[in-house]
Amino acid sequence: MEDLKKKMGADMNDKEIVFSKSIKAGKRIYYLDVKKNRKDEMFLAITESKKVVMGEGDDSQVSFEKHKIFLYKEDFEKFTLGLTQAIDFINLHQTNDSDCLMNESEQQDILLEEVKDEKLDNEIKIDIDF
Repeated sequence: MEDLKKKMGADMNDKEIVFSKSIKAGKRIYYLDVKKNRKDEMFLAITESKKVVMGEGDDSQVSFEKHKIFLYKEDFEKFTLGLTQAIDFINLHQTNDSDCLMNESEQQDILLEEVKDEKLDNEIKIDIDF
């Protein structure tokens, strides 16, 4: 009976996926799955799957560590902005020194500047001649 419940649960999970993309990156695979909840609302499930080998030779055992993040539509913009900022920071400050770590106040200052810049980019200017 328990096996039947697990199988039915797995089938239900497969049915709710409406789009899927996998990204292979070395020992890791990232899965981006767009799913629908019970209210028919879509959300993004991000899964990191990492291959882990324990032991050596014939005694080795392979398993996978999985980590999931569920991202909902109302958070897309904030998540995208934060992710972009983190990636930009890494690209600009790629170093092994711990000097590149900013405190929270410095991070907030940079964020405020970027938000101001974004607002300026999004403003619509209308010139009216009388």
